[in-house]
Amino acid sequence: MWLTGFDAPTVSTLYLDKPMKDHSLMQTIARANRVSSFQINGVSKRNGEIVDYYNVFRNMKRALRQYAQGQEDTERPPVPEKTELFALLDDAIAQGRSFCEERGVDLNAVLSKSDIFDRLGQFNMFADTLLGNDEWRKSFNVYENSISGLYEACKPEIVGRPVARAVAVFQYLRGVIESIVGQADIEKVALRVSDLLDQSVVVDRHGETLHASATQNSNEFLGIAKGKVWDLSTIDIEKLRQEFGEKPYKNIEIADLRQFIDHKLQQMLETNVTRTDFATRLQNIIDNYNAGGSSNEEFYDALLHFAQNAREEQERHIREGLSEDELELYDLLKKDGLTQDETQKVKLAARHLLRRLVEETPRVLVQDWFKDRRTQEVVRAAVSTVLHSDLPPSYDRAQFTQKCDRVFEVILDYASHGKKWAA
Repeated sequence: MWLTGFDAPTVSTLYLDKPMKDHSLMQTIARANRVSSFQINGVSKRNGEIVDYYNVFRNMKRALRQYAQGQEDTERPPVPEKTELFALLDDAIAQGRSFCEERGVDLNAVLSKSDIFDRLGQFNMFADTLLGNDEWRKSFNVYENSISGLYEACKPEIVGRPVARAVAVFQYLRGVIESIVGQADIEKVALRVSDLLDQSVVVDRHGETLHASATQNSNEFLGIAKGKVWDLSTIDIEKLRQEFGEKPYKNIEIADLRQFIDHKLQQMLETNVTRTDFATRLQNIIDNYNAGGSSNEEFYDALLHFAQNAREEQERHIREGLSEDELELYDLLKKDGLTQDETQKVKLAARHLLRRLVEETPRVLVQDWFKDRRTQEVVRAAVSTVLHSDLPPSYDRAQFTQKCDRVFEVILDYASHGKKWAA
């Protein structure tokens, strides 16, 4: 059960002290090497570790020939020597530093100074540069993933070597960027980097410290820009527009606003599936900026305008005199060219349909109705009956059928994903 992973916790390390071969060996290695999104101290599992007391790896070539690589490249050792991994790590760091330097992020200069982690404000400047282009930020993440993965693979021999400072720089810069765009907790990143630096104290043969951790307290890492807490209903658009011109790191302000808008847009789409045009509009704004079609100021202004429209959309159900669910059904049912009287009838149809689905008896949304064809047809019939009674006569047969089908598809999709209207 431990080897197959059945009902067993995540395994990070396996100790081999008896002979293994063939599929059992492959299964054992794979068991420890499974990745996991579960985090310990803010770190996800990216690989496993095998401690071989019995020289089991001598059987690995045969197992790989049978179950993995086939006949090709079977002479290569299944696990590279640590010296090879050290070289790969050095190469990954060099490539990452070169990538950053080409974009004005001079990690070479800061790594040459012993007090890099005493002057953390410069990480705001680095983050601001990389946040100026989506592709730059994504590419930097790829470099950091490679560096961190190789560093973990080099343990424990790598611990205590000066290269840890370079790894810490990449990890911390990644954490700063993701704390701004709302994907990481900078305090957890700081603790992890502080631990890494504490492990990398190098002492010469006379006992003098050559490269020591720059800090023993992760709180010193926190003089960094973080994402703001926004409230769409209280945003002062004009004030934000004025303040933007005074900010030193404009890309950080843009990334912060983008993160808020992305989160709000996701909420809006989860509440009402008809709001996909908002997603399209936002993507067009972003694509235009990434293509160089707008300046920082114009991009920020466009995002503020989008946020203002999002606030208006968020409050639209109040203006329409409907609940959020009623508004979604109304948006699904309405069509172009409705008169004022017809619009009121469509709103009434949305209100009646929601009441029929969730309040009236006999119940149509029974337990797990979406799993059975017969109970699905009951819901489909209820939708058709209400709409046939309430929709204006201007809806011809094709329009009526199309609206019934669309409403039922949305109800079924929500229920099958456990969001709403499940029962």
